[in-house]
Amino acid sequence: MERMNVVIVGHVDHGKSTFTGRLLADTGSLPEGKLDQVKAWCAINSRPFEYAFLLDALKDEQAQGVTIDAARCFFKSDKRHYIIIDAPGHIEFLKNMITGAARAEAAILLIDAHEGVQENSRRHGYMLSMLGIKQVAVLINKMDLANFDETVFNRIKEEYSQFLTSVGVKPSAWVPVCARDGDNLISPSERMPWYTGLDVLAVMDAFHKELPAENLPFRLPVQDVYKFTAQDDDRRIVAGTIVSGTINEGDEVIFLPSEKRSKIAKIEGFNVDPRSSIGTDMATGFTLTTQIFVKPGEMMCKTGAANSHIGTQFKANIFWLGKNPLVLGKKYKLKLGSARVQMVVKEIINVLNAAELSSEHKPEVGRHEVAEVVFQTQKPIAFDTADGHPLTSRFVIVDGYEIAGGGIVVENRSNRSGYTARLEFDSDWQMTSIDAVKRAQRAGHSAAIAIVFGAHANELSKAIETSLFEEKIAAYRIGATSPLQWERLVEMAYILADSGQVVIAAISGTSHDVVAVSDPLSRFPIVPIDSDHCTPAQAIEAIRTRI
Repeated sequence: MERMNVVIVGHVDHGKSTFTGRLLADTGSLPEGKLDQVKAWCAINSRPFEYAFLLDALKDEQAQGVTIDAARCFFKSDKRHYIIIDAPGHIEFLKNMITGAARAEAAILLIDAHEGVQENSRRHGYMLSMLGIKQVAVLINKMDLANFDETVFNRIKEEYSQFLTSVGVKPSAWVPVCARDGDNLISPSERMPWYTGLDVLAVMDAFHKELPAENLPFRLPVQDVYKFTAQDDDRRIVAGTIVSGTINEGDEVIFLPSEKRSKIAKIEGFNVDPRSSIGTDMATGFTLTTQIFVKPGEMMCKTGAANSHIGTQFKANIFWLGKNPLVLGKKYKLKLGSARVQMVVKEIINVLNAAELSSEHKPEVGRHEVAEVVFQTQKPIAFDTADGHPLTSRFVIVDGYEIAGGGIVVENRSNRSGYTARLEFDSDWQMTSIDAVKRAQRAGHSAAIAIVFGAHANELSKAIETSLFEEKIAAYRIGATSPLQWERLVEMAYILADSGQVVIAAISGTSHDVVAVSDPLSRFPIVPIDSDHCTPAQAIEAIRTRI
């Protein structure tokens, strides 16, 4: 039988743990004697029995009647096995709720019929949308406190459905229940004959199973690269855990953002039988047919498949839990997959006011608020968007030494795919106060960047620099013999061109590599020069036309 993860969410004291406990009891899923044990504990401590005590195992939870951690329990219907995650509803334990919901495939959201829609009802609904949980059933609980009135049920349904529609959530069912008494949980309730829909268990069985991670495009965040030298062992093993998909020996792979390619030579492992194929959730290592330099933090994908995006800017839906607000221009650390990189907040598009069902334009995002934000990273990273690959679109934000928030990538906002200038990221960098026009007027020419590539790039670039210098043109040559140096080359070229000079950048690459180098420098005129098919005179003429 298949398995499904279902998270139970809702405002504090709206009956999540009671619902889950009663569901376990009514489906015969409790360990033998567990129900009697809890009832006896309640009698000894002079406390009324509650089904919530079957879930709230921590002492503080039982004492205060509030779920603190995300409890997991298991039961099965005739159709499938369920893993039920009872998430906290109290605002102070929002982080625990998110942790519990992160791997859920469907959600059940409870609303107290007496209290109605509350702030965390809205906040949790938004969280489900942000986490990409599309299958949601809403239960209007404690209908006994509303005298099982259909009017109350319809009023809450109308109010809350408007909010869910605004955040992109369309519930598959609305069910009136009294979780404590078991009404409409596994069979129709005689006390609400006006409700003719499915009971909760039937609603859960109607949830469809999401596409297994094995069927998604291959993704492996590179955790580390190991080099063995003992006993003439010269293997370099790329290691990590497969997030989705499968990979076979001989498959061609690409590493992002470096865009380096190779083929799987062998699948490696410690104390395991040899294998020619490996799949999702497996921690493993690979040797490659071509020895390429790969850094931890890169994303390994299959060539020819849907690959991750590469960029330095992306729009995200975030939830903020930090003590200090998220503010524009401040540097934070992004953790996405195995990548760890600094980033800044470029734009706060809007902040959701969960209490008033409205969006606000604010310069900061406060604690427990959710928002649409644009981030810029210090260097290019590989990422997916939630609609394409939800597992590798999720990230966390570190402020100082604490995890202060998280979210999902919803859109790639980068207009470049290669190496980026660190200057554009660093808000502390003081740029020149003299504009390019004034510099060009003083020098008698404008700035440009000539990217010389090919087998003879070194010799040709030197000849170009000498010729331009003799013509009294401010020119400076820089070169990089390895792709590992391209990021530094881009930074230097950016500074030199910004000062009004003609930069001759020599790279040991092909015309394809010119794109990676020139993208972040696109604010300046770019002159690509093929050293294998261009004379010094032709190169000088090409540069003259741009300055």
